[in-house]
Amino acid sequence: MNKAEILIIDDEAQIRKLLEITLQSNNYTVNQADNAKNGLITAENHPPDMIILDLGLPDDDGQSVLKKLREWYTNPVLILSVKNNEEDIISALDNGANDYLVKPFRTGELLARIRSALRNSAVEEGDTTITCGEISIDLEARTIKKNNESIKLTATEYRLLSLLAKNEGKVLTHQYLLREVWGPGYINQSQYLRVFIAQLRKKIETDANRPEYIITESGIGYRFISKEE
Repeated sequence: MNKAEILIIDDEAQIRKLLEITLQSNNYTVNQADNAKNGLITAENHPPDMIILDLGLPDDDGQSVLKKLREWYTNPVLILSVKNNEEDIISALDNGANDYLVKPFRTGELLARIRSALRNSAVEEGDTTITCGEISIDLEARTIKKNNESIKLTATEYRLLSLLAKNEGKVLTHQYLLREVWGPGYINQSQYLRVFIAQLRKKIETDANRPEYIITESGIGYRFISKEE
């Protein structure tokens, strides 16, 4: 079992057992913790490749645990929770979660989210090119190609697409995208984002009405995915 090591922090024994069976059968190594304290200690003593974190822990709020982890832990964190309101999801993503999946969950979707989160799509030091399926982004030359054909983007479109692609597989909230691309004064101007996402889809998607790269997470934000997933 050498694919990746995953730490499960969840107080429900049945969920931990289900996750253990599912992950081990897919060649992941699994460690477990049944509360926040043990989870934080385990993560610190033996940092895993990824953490699956429940928000409803008996000894601490999961959002607080996430904030504590993000003070030092840089690997992916997937939230797995029964809480399914937009406020909780957005708070978790803003606090540093890579993804959010609501219980009960489908194991196939869970495994896809894990693969996406673990995929080393982040730009390595010295690497100036991001490749996701047919899309190639040269960060140094500031050029975009699809199937080796250049795509003309405005400066804002480029900033938005490169930000999404650098975080391939991760849900980026509306507020985060607006703040990073347009600035702090624009975090409530969601219409800017809708317009530019629509423009990007027309330029990079085969069918803008059925996007395969820029995926909408309703009420939350957008996710850039590789068609290879």
